[in-house]
Amino acid sequence: MCGRYAASRRPEDLAGIFEIEKWESEEVLEPDYNVAPTKEVHVVLDRPLKDADDRRPVRQLRRLKWGLVPSWAKSPEGGARMINARAETVHEKPSYRRAFAARRCIVPADGYYEWVTAAQERDLEVEGKKKRPRKQPYFVLPADGSVFAMAGLYEFWRDGTLPDDHPRAWWATCSVITTEAETTPLAVAPAEGPRSLADIHPRMPLMLTPDRWDAWLDPSRTDVDALRGLLAPPPAGLMRAYPVSTAVSNVRNNGAELLKELEGPEEGTLF
Repeated sequence: MCGRYAASRRPEDLAGIFEIEKWESEEVLEPDYNVAPTKEVHVVLDRPLKDADDRRPVRQLRRLKWGLVPSWAKSPEGGARMINARAETVHEKPSYRRAFAARRCIVPADGYYEWVTAAQERDLEVEGKKKRPRKQPYFVLPADGSVFAMAGLYEFWRDGTLPDDHPRAWWATCSVITTEAETTPLAVAPAEGPRSLADIHPRMPLMLTPDRWDAWLDPSRTDVDALRGLLAPPPAGLMRAYPVSTAVSNVRNNGAELLKELEGPEEGTLF
């Protein structure tokens, strides 16, 4: 899954990486080292500019809320639960299939956090332990330091209780697509602990390599079968993972220190 990630790149840097043509100053977000569900996030998308005579898609950097609200939803309350869409079923699930066909985006990140799901934890749960053990968080990122381009979907929802000219009449939301975690060895693995992403968690965000960006963002591509081909996992051996402080587990903590690599798992955590 993807429940927390880091995004510190400036809009001007993202503009160069993704060849963005349009972004507004009011869309700019500060670097965030602990992005959590329901926060506003940067996404890259191709869409015609509002009120423009030229209806060609323009690559934009937009500010959306993380937690997709389908256009047909009666209220936005379920958005916090819809932060992830599974690659295996995204084309058929009512909440995602329309966005998959027409409203795809890239969610840029430095990397994502994942808390290990280990055998010890499962054993404790089976034994009926009431107190959940403290999990060790890991930061997962491209081994070469490049941007982690997560495949995403976006949607618009109209709040019918507000007038058309109200600034909150329209909600723009997004979701990150996940896939099965890689079982192959990490490009760079920690000295002790997991040797693959699957050793940390069975799911991972779907990373799009640059050769897929244009096709993924192109809104004229609507053939579902062809689009599903873009959901193939990236080549193996591109990722590294390392343990970080359990401070990241508290959403109130935010700063570059959360990305500091530990020599090993913190004392008292699993793995």
